[in-house]
Amino acid sequence: MPSSHSAVVTGLATLVGKYEGVDTPIFAVTLILAFVVMYDACGVRRAAGKQAVLLNKIIETPGLTGVQVSERLVEVLGHTPVQVFVGALIGVVVGLIA
Repeated sequence: MPSSHSAVVTGLATLVGKYEGVDTPIFAVTLILAFVVMYDACGVRRAAGKQAVLLNKIIETPGLTGVQVSERLVEVLGHTPVQVFVGALIGVVVGLIA
């Protein structure tokens, strides 16, 4: 599934650039917001998902830990770069159409 977060922030940046201009401070703010959200979706959250996979394996290893866990960590947190790119592309297209 494409990243809906990436689609929303790139759509916002596209609309602001379209109606306010790309040389305005508000466009710069929305563009930076878009980059931060896409970086988080692809990088930070994806890394946290990989760590969750490893922690779940460690906890389930018999005799390795004495820790009792009532629930597993969520393993699917982030998006792949392709999902973020497709979401961003959808946002730009929708922003240009609107």
